[in-house]
Amino acid sequence: MAKPVLMAVDDDAEVLRAVERDLRTHYAEHYRVLRADSGAAALNALQRLKRRSEAVGLLLADQRMPEMSGVEFIRRAMDIYPDARRVLLTAYADTDAAIQAINEARIHHYLLKPWDPPEQQLYPVLDDLLDDWQASYRPAFSGVRVLGHRWSPRSYAVREFLARNQVPYHWLDVEDAEKSGETRDALAAAGSDAAKLPVVLFSDGTLLSDPTTLGIAERLGLRTRAETSFYDLLIVGGGPAGLAAAVYGASEGLRTVMIERDAPGGQAGMSSRIENYLGFPSGLSGADLARRAVAQARRFGVEILTPQEVTRLRVEAGSKFVSLADGTEIGAKALIIATGVSYRRLDVPGMERVQGAGVYYGAAMTEAVACRGERVYIVGGANSAGQAAMFFSQYAERVIMLVRGNSLQATMSQYLIDQIRKTENIHVELNSQVVEVFGQDHLEAISVLCSTTKETEKISTNSLFIFIGAEPGTEWLAGVVERDEKGFLLTGPDLLRDGKPPKDWPLERDPWLLEASVPGIFVAGDVRYRSIKRVASGVGEGSSAVQFVHQYLSTV
Repeated sequence: MAKPVLMAVDDDAEVLRAVERDLRTHYAEHYRVLRADSGAAALNALQRLKRRSEAVGLLLADQRMPEMSGVEFIRRAMDIYPDARRVLLTAYADTDAAIQAINEARIHHYLLKPWDPPEQQLYPVLDDLLDDWQASYRPAFSGVRVLGHRWSPRSYAVREFLARNQVPYHWLDVEDAEKSGETRDALAAAGSDAAKLPVVLFSDGTLLSDPTTLGIAERLGLRTRAETSFYDLLIVGGGPAGLAAAVYGASEGLRTVMIERDAPGGQAGMSSRIENYLGFPSGLSGADLARRAVAQARRFGVEILTPQEVTRLRVEAGSKFVSLADGTEIGAKALIIATGVSYRRLDVPGMERVQGAGVYYGAAMTEAVACRGERVYIVGGANSAGQAAMFFSQYAERVIMLVRGNSLQATMSQYLIDQIRKTENIHVELNSQVVEVFGQDHLEAISVLCSTTKETEKISTNSLFIFIGAEPGTEWLAGVVERDEKGFLLTGPDLLRDGKPPKDWPLERDPWLLEASVPGIFVAGDVRYRSIKRVASGVGEGSSAVQFVHQYLSTV
């Protein structure tokens, strides 16, 4: 396979030579550097590369070029290589235009001339962008393949598990067997096991038929079991709060283990785009945020167990012990609970038949390509629903948001509202709610009630994505840690009754801000009562909880 291409475009020969020199110096081992002296020449070169099925990882174009500006070149190049990372090279006077281009041309970054020294001004920026590109880059495929049926909930669960755990895979739909030689080859390789779909085929020729996610994880070498039975800090939940706690705990010398039921990143990891997270002016996907955080945590020595579900908590002589679904038990001196929340289930007739087969909770980005040219319905009016609508608008013919309220302003950030208004194939239906779904083996139609007219309309569709409410899922803590009536965990001041701590509280001091009703158990993120449901606040609480852990450990 030819190396992926980095393309530099500038009409100034001296600048172009300098860009090419610096790119070759740092990236020649893994990339091929090409240059073009105009936007038109660069577009012609990209077309030739596309015909040869060659990969392009980066487009770096100067803004001030005659006949075609850098922004215009990037707009047109996106049609050829939509996944390439896009960087605009600008003079200081063009800064405003560059910032505007982030929104209009969807560039990923802009660099000011001159960029000397490149070790500080150029390479760190491009390294990050190319790392992100490599995370989704798919060369000629030789890895995990999943053979199944689009409308199979089990096939969907396997694909979602692999995607959320950043495992590259190739999806093969059995319905494509007549037109796809690769699918026919996979069916032949599966043999009699093809009767029990889905089948996961690995690069070494082995396979698993209708596997559990735990079985897949063990086969892929993901860590599913702890190295020891007792730690300084145990974290349950691997969303932004849990990952932040893991990074800070391990980096500050605590032997740390984190247990995640599905995949690191939590609900935020399913977000197609987070555009208001500090330090990322072009935004980043939830998967990218999770990938970076996991790499950081592992660098500091955090043990990440996934997929593992905690089923019970017990406290003995101040130590905290959790039981896992596989029967093992892990203990620690201190515990941070950061299990987040799940989307509330839509309780309407017909749901049981089609969940995971046309009806999905969360963004379900694995389904995006299958929705190409279709009409997609999204239930919800908060940021997660808006982000999903923007993502699916790149694939679907039309995206219809069904919002129960009479406006988006009360529940959605203004930047998302503005983006939705500017996107022609997104339509917002206010005062609307799904009251029934139809279909036997997959979703075929939905009934939508308009609360203002009281009229119900039955609409044909194969795709419904749900983003409503939040449920904490803390039943495993019942009888051990105090919760509110909805299951959210009470901490600090919210535990006090008439200024006094809970009756079973054994210490003279009151519970600290993020401390639960048991000393040494702390809560961070969305699962905490009255928390702010934002990624940044979850990260802040996770890091703050570690400071309370240190204070607690200094007293025991």
